[in-house]
Amino acid sequence: MPKNFSFPGFVKLIRIQNLLIIVLTQYLTALFLLDGISVFNLELFLLSLSTVFLAAAGYIINDYYDVKIDYINKPEKVIVGKVIKRRVVLFWHTFLNFAAIIIGTLLDWKIGAIHFGAAFMLWLYSNQLKRLPFIGNFIVAALTGLSISIISLYFGQKPVLVHTYALFAFAISLIREIVKDMEDWKGDANFGCKTLPIIWGVRKTKLLLYILIAVFYFLIFYMTQFLENDILYFYFSGLTLFVIYFIHKLSLADTIKHYHFLSNFCKVIMLSGILSMLFF
Repeated sequence: MPKNFSFPGFVKLIRIQNLLIIVLTQYLTALFLLDGISVFNLELFLLSLSTVFLAAAGYIINDYYDVKIDYINKPEKVIVGKVIKRRVVLFWHTFLNFAAIIIGTLLDWKIGAIHFGAAFMLWLYSNQLKRLPFIGNFIVAALTGLSISIISLYFGQKPVLVHTYALFAFAISLIREIVKDMEDWKGDANFGCKTLPIIWGVRKTKLLLYILIAVFYFLIFYMTQFLENDILYFYFSGLTLFVIYFIHKLSLADTIKHYHFLSNFCKVIMLSGILSMLFF
């Protein structure tokens, strides 16, 4: 029987490892890309805390709406209604969203407005958009990039440098979201979802990924020209080896296990990009 609260279940529900990556990303962005920001900066702490609250609420509502699909795609990972009661899950979603918006508004009304918009889009994504081709993938990727851009937007520093990293995060996230749709197509198809692999098929979806990788790679290198930063240029050059490996594995992938590996490999590329901030 589901409980009112389960700490292990709650930790899994909010994807604690992903939230820690968000915190790491935002702190490295502020400490290594901006000037005059210390690790003890209260505004940075509150901005990161509110972003984490938003992300956690997004993960919760996503699992709430996807519980039937998850029983097909990953039954061993179902928390909603199995470990924690559905009404309790909804309470935490609402509480975390309100807390994030309030904290953001206390920092700056513009941050509060951004948080409100992000909370609404995460709800809309979970309720409708993720079942549509591409647009749901795009929304999640855009919010991932925004979690980095918001640091520059709030502190008013280094917009080109920070937005270059935001574009990188957006690109990797968009590619990963499409790969995840390829991994979850069976459960999605059973519940009438119209994701790219379902309406286009795997071959055409892979072709789109190849095109996206090429476009994003060009854009990122184009933006680095304005920075005149050898470290960033050589980092993205070295990343080419990982991208070639990813494309090779994608071309051969045809099982859920293969797509799950590629989804996790995207996380590795994302994390390596974040850690490159240490060299600034």
